[in-house]
This record gives sequence, structure tokens and C-alpha cells, in this order.
Amino acid sequence: MLKDKFGRHIDYMRVSVTDRCNLRCIYCSQKDAFSWIPHGEILSYEELFEILDQAVKLGIRRIRLTGGEPLVRKGLISFIRQISKAWGLKDLSLTTNGTLLAEVAAELKESGLTRVNISLDTLRPERFKEITGFDYWHRVWAGIEAALATKLAPVKINVVVLRGINDDEILDLARLTLHYPLEVRFIEFMPVGKGAAWEKKYFYSTKEVIERLRPLGPLVPVVTQGGGPAHTFCISGALGKIGFISAMTHHFCATCNRIRLTADGRLRPCLFSDYEINIKSLLRRPHRTEEIRAYIKQAVDAKPRDRLQGRPQRLMRSIGG
Repeated sequence: MLKDKFGRHIDYMRVSVTDRCNLRCIYCSQKDAFSWIPHGEILSYEELFEILDQAVKLGIRRIRLTGGEPLVRKGLISFIRQISKAWGLKDLSLTTNGTLLAEVAAELKESGLTRVNISLDTLRPERFKEITGFDYWHRVWAGIEAALATKLAPVKINVVVLRGINDDEILDLARLTLHYPLEVRFIEFMPVGKGAAWEKKYFYSTKEVIERLRPLGPLVPVVTQGGGPAHTFCISGALGKIGFISAMTHHFCATCNRIRLTADGRLRPCLFSDYEINIKSLLRRPHRTEEIRAYIKQAVDAKPRDRLQGRPQRLMRSIGG
């Protein structure tokens, strides 16, 4: 089992398969320009498999595939099938914006995917277009329904709460859990990415979200079997759950169990640090297996005890959500 120098067990890797996305969300994109990592710099599926194979042998048991939007990359389902068959993972999941999910949900389940997290910040189609730049709300909702139907469970809905933009929908979004077996997770807005549209005026804390939820009644704590940072609750009689990810007001560094692999082959020990290890540089060398394992261990050893101050320069879609 991988363990960092502070005694944390590291068994979770977030793997970005692309920085491309078919949305332009205001908190993830640059304000003015939009540039992509060149195709030639993106890890091939063969290269991803080689790195992950060594990571699993070292102790990684949970893998989440992210982007950008991972479903825009061709061949993803075949890759999921390959890694699902190769290793006995505890969890193989996907973070998606949901716009392409309805058409492939059943195939994803068949390929061995365990579950999905779907980003949805509003229940109003017109507001969805304002936040993302596209009129795709109905596609996302169809994706949620397809995920529920195919039992890609638990289906988690990620909501980034933005003051003055969608905070008036907190109650409506939480009420989804009364009628659907969804886990709606309210996420504090984070300052990630040089040039991204992060402003303090948009920040809305978990404490404020909980206060807005008072009309729903007491929030009952729920014990979950996930590898993530959410604190999870339910409302009496609800089919689903409510989660809170308080990355800004309550750091969860002490229990962090993950490292990240970017689409262009950089290992990142911490989301809020720009420190990266260029593991891609090893992939064309002979006799590289031990070097790959050494780089993964180096990334684990480099995890800081606590969140670093400052703002990471990479955009979230480039790091991997």
C-alpha cells in the first residue's frame, strides 16, 4: 500500500484523459482566450495503461476518469473495458458534464464503469446556457436519467455554488434527493487556474448552504463508502443524499488519499500546488517500469501536509476535475 510521509494511505488516482470540453463554464474557462493542449502532448491510451498498471501494482485501488469532458475522447469506452478487466479495482468512476451520457450510459455500465459524477449547477435551462455557454440542459438531465436507469450508482450531482448566480436554487437542487436516489453535492467555488473567472464575490460557503437548507428539516449524517472528501447527510424520508465539499473553509488535507495524472502526463500530488512530475518523459525509454514506479512514489512523497497558499496556474479542465 502506498503511504505518504505523513502516514496517509494513498489509494486513489484521478486521471484526466483530455483537457477538451464541449462546454465553456464560467468558473473553469479563461475569460478571454481558449487554448488546448496539443494533441501530440496528450497521453495515448497505451501510455495511460502503462502508468496505471504500475500505480495499481503499488496500491492504487480507486480510479476516477476525468477531463475536460472525458466522453469527448474517442475510444474511451474500450479503454474503460480494458482497465476494468485488467485489475480488481475497488472503484472505477467517471466525472462528466452529462451532455453525452444518455447515449452511452448502458455501454459504460457494461464496460465495467462503477458510477458517475455529473456536473449540474442549475435546474433552469436558460441559466444553464448562461453558466456553460450552451443550451444543453435537457441533454444533461437525459444523462442523469440514463445513469439512474442503468444503475451507474450512486449517481452524484456536483453543484458549484455561485453567489448571485445559482444560490437561489440551493433548496430546489437539494429537493431532488426527496424524489430521486441521487447524491447532490454542494461544492465551494475554488480559485483554480490562471485567468479563470474566480472572484471572491461569487464565493458561497458550506455554512451558508446548510443555513439555506433549514426548511427541509434536520440533516442526518450518513456513513458512505467513498474515497472522496464529501461530508454526506440525508433528509428524513429522502431517496437520496446531500453532500458538502468544503475545499475552502474546511480543508480535508489530513484525510487526502489521492494523486492526479494530467492528460499530458504530469503527476500532481496536490490540486492546489503547481508542483508536477513529468512521468511522460519516461515512456519512450527502455527498461522504464521501475522508473515509472519510482516517479509515482515520488509524487506520493511530495504530497504536502496542508493546502498550500496561492492559486494554481493550470485551469481545472487541464488538471482534471
